[in-house]
Amino acid sequence: MRIAMIGSGYVGLVSGACFADFGHEVCCVDKDPSKIEALNRGEIPIFEPGLAELVAKNAREGRLTFTTTLPEAVRTAEAVFIAVGTPSRRGDGHADLSYVYQAARDIAGAMDGYTVVVTKSTVPVGTGDEVERIIRETRPDAEFAVVSNPEFLREGAAIADFKRPDRIVIGTDEPRAQSIMNEIYRPLYLNQSPILAMSRRTAELTKYAANAFLATKITFINEIADLCEHVGANVQDVARGIGLDNRIGSKFLHAGPGYGGSCFPKDTLALIKTAQDFEAPMRLVETVAAVNSQRKRAMGRKVIAACGGSVRGKTIAILGLTFKPNTDDMREAPSIDIITALQDAGAQVRAYDPEGMQAASAMLTGVEYARDAYDCARGAHAIVIVTEWDMFRALDLKRLKAALAEPVVVDLRNVYRPEEMHRNGFTYVSIGRP
Repeated sequence: MRIAMIGSGYVGLVSGACFADFGHEVCCVDKDPSKIEALNRGEIPIFEPGLAELVAKNAREGRLTFTTTLPEAVRTAEAVFIAVGTPSRRGDGHADLSYVYQAARDIAGAMDGYTVVVTKSTVPVGTGDEVERIIRETRPDAEFAVVSNPEFLREGAAIADFKRPDRIVIGTDEPRAQSIMNEIYRPLYLNQSPILAMSRRTAELTKYAANAFLATKITFINEIADLCEHVGANVQDVARGIGLDNRIGSKFLHAGPGYGGSCFPKDTLALIKTAQDFEAPMRLVETVAAVNSQRKRAMGRKVIAACGGSVRGKTIAILGLTFKPNTDDMREAPSIDIITALQDAGAQVRAYDPEGMQAASAMLTGVEYARDAYDCARGAHAIVIVTEWDMFRALDLKRLKAALAEPVVVDLRNVYRPEEMHRNGFTYVSIGRP
């Protein structure tokens, strides 16, 4: 099938490349000429394992193209996906839908023949209704259907998630549109991935509900970790003990410095605002968002306490800047709050991340960036593991200790065993473990 993907950011580029790999003809559209020029040269604007190879392969074989010319791409497409950004709106926390609505106007002006317009962006309930109204108002003669098809991609594992999804959610009451969506996803039938057909509004809410629930699991185990530290229990054993219950499951029960990234922070906030607008407040999600925000700031205080109560004039080494490994995404990363808290307390901060330092340098000031983990530790009074990149999981502890001015390790991801660290002479602090 012929597909136009409006937006060549994280969701649009991954989705477009994967659809092309299924055999569809995909044209990715973006208003940023420099991004399209880079993509046409084979340069990928984001770090996602396997994406560069997938894009290169399908571009080489002619199934994946890139353009700034939206009308040309939309006119020949049977399905047009809207995959533009929906950031939190300044001032009130609602999702900013201006890019989605502008895409709808642009698509309306270019459609030729029956077209399925698919909202891939994460949008609040009722957005599809407004997209349909905009297109109908712009092109009263158009034949089209608006479908909600939310994405459930984890950064760092997006290609695997797209090709082997737990489920595919399709929100439409139009049989013709459902048939086209089934054809688009037909290559996944071999994997027996369930296609869940539902109303458009239900599909929109399903995406927000999923992210809010996962954010709640993370926040819950983080609060259990705090309690473990006070009562002398081990949060990892607690997580295993409850995670083996099939009703609970083991995923997202890893205690840490709080969630960040492009989805959970803005989506929980948007869901809270939507619920308030409809006079059905979500007190649980409101608390999750507040507790998570407080937690990230509290991690800075945890580091200061591990350094004897003061970091003034000390150098603190930070390992990992991105909100999770295998991405270069710094949005809402816990490292930002931690570094800011340490700098406010008078510390000098040196940091290393294999992919995130360029993005971090645009968001943080006064940070020295290192060549590797050991260069980062050089002369530092403590080292803090913030992101659990694989390369930080098996550090040479003797070399690390020799590089540090003081052998203090604050492990906010519980990468190492306390007994091993103590045996090697470290003052070791972790999350929720005695």
